[in-house]
Amino acid sequence: MSPLEDLIRKRIAGDGPITVTDFMALALGHPEYGYYMKGDPFGATGDFITAPEISQVFGELLGLWSAITWKQIGAPAKIILIECGPGRGTLMSDLLRAAKMVPSFLDAIEIHLVETSAVMREGQRATLTGHTPQWHDSLETIPAGPTILIANEFLDALPIRQLVRTENGWAERRVGLSNNRLVFETGDDVSDTVLPVPPPEARALPGSIFETCPAALNFADTLNRRLSDTEGAALFIDYGHGKSANGDTLQAVRSQKFADILADPGDADLTAHVDFDAFGSRLRAGGSRTLGPVTQSAFLSALGIEERTKQLTTGIAPDMAATLRAGTERLTAQNQMGELFKVMVATHADCPTLVGFETTVDSEC
Repeated sequence: MSPLEDLIRKRIAGDGPITVTDFMALALGHPEYGYYMKGDPFGATGDFITAPEISQVFGELLGLWSAITWKQIGAPAKIILIECGPGRGTLMSDLLRAAKMVPSFLDAIEIHLVETSAVMREGQRATLTGHTPQWHDSLETIPAGPTILIANEFLDALPIRQLVRTENGWAERRVGLSNNRLVFETGDDVSDTVLPVPPPEARALPGSIFETCPAALNFADTLNRRLSDTEGAALFIDYGHGKSANGDTLQAVRSQKFADILADPGDADLTAHVDFDAFGSRLRAGGSRTLGPVTQSAFLSALGIEERTKQLTTGIAPDMAATLRAGTERLTAQNQMGELFKVMVATHADCPTLVGFETTVDSEC
């Protein structure tokens, strides 16, 4: 039994079953035993591979997008460039390399990274040698000013809350103990006055599960305060759905394979699909403008991923060219990441329509 599982079992034995939110928060973020606090889970030898690790083109295109966005918001003399959940620092490194094509943008950048793991911070420091990023545990401590924020696969790792439809209404889903094993169980009923389930989904059949992410909604509130005070844009790339819906999307991944969610907490990644509908609604309620979500395929295609890949593969070794083309295919193909992953941008209220979203209209759902 892992030390974290032992800790969770003792807490349940003493205080009763815990919420899915608390279980996920402990499994991922316990200061000593949490998944993201213990080591580097990224890359081909890790538990999962994110887009920046698949192809350098991904980060380069986000660098291009950032430079264009900077110009669209008036090319301020200083731009606070924020990345939330920067992994190994690969995306930021590729982004900054592409930014060299616009020297005035590169000179304006002040880098801030939202990262709670000391282990990951050290990796980011090594990757970003030559730059001077500042690290933060949360968005709240980053100084005010014109902002471009990038969050790739950040929202999906925030702890979710799960509600279960019963014969009497909705109840909290919890993690308890049965036959000396961690198990899911149905807890107390949830009052209609605090029920976060939208009316269509609230009429679901017994046994249905609805997920909400309080941490994502709180993040939206913080971002709204920032965007209400100054020019800026926040780009979110993640897997999820454009309309709120019932369904259990919580999953565990270890060694790039699905694993038992409750087995060995702290030793596997836990994620859930992002509800872009709820997230976007919260942003708009706070005064921000949102565009999207659009598919990752559509967004990267609008930024010129095929053209950039062709440029990079011209005149290089066949195996290197094949790797680059395979990376682009993985990022954009409908049966891979191209359709499952969505892209949404939030901006200050009077921001112009940004590149990559020209064919969309302001989100209304």
